[in-house]
Amino acid sequence: MRIASARGLQSASMREVAAEAGVSLRLVQYYFHTKEELLLTALAYLGERLATRVERHIRALGPVTPRNVVYGTLTAILPTDAESLDLTRAYTGYYTLVFTDPDLATRHGAAYPDKVERLLAGQLTAAQQADQIDTILDPETTAAGLLALTNGLGSSVLGGQRDGAAALRILIDHIDRLFKPGPNRP
Repeated sequence: MRIASARGLQSASMREVAAEAGVSLRLVQYYFHTKEELLLTALAYLGERLATRVERHIRALGPVTPRNVVYGTLTAILPTDAESLDLTRAYTGYYTLVFTDPDLATRHGAAYPDKVERLLAGQLTAAQQADQIDTILDPETTAAGLLALTNGLGSSVLGGQRDGAAALRILIDHIDRLFKPGPNRP
């Protein structure tokens, strides 16, 4: 994860991973027979770390409402602190690797963004049913747009265009305009 966060994965070798972890190459090869197996295991771990972060963000907001789930999920993903910066850099390393090996995504899928979109779309549908957002909006399209906005803001933070606080203000503005005024607004 540190290698992915620091400089990407394209040229990372199993030997380098072993050295970074402070273990022997043989030990890494014992648990991971191929570099691809190692990368996919690390990607699953990355997904678990992000899911835990999202859950913490949602719980910190109080009652579980559609708005709190959308807000908590997207603000957890946005790189605004050291943990989220590391997660975003590591995911960027994986996305870059998929650019150089498109078959990797085909063979193993990049399911986490799809899961996040489905979660967001489900929450937006629930918000429509509770009259918290406009029923004219398509939940799937809106969810995809919110995630794309969050990812784009994350890239702008990584690229130095803006800091995490500025990106967060932009994201919150979009979420606030989506949801009608009411209780449980973070």
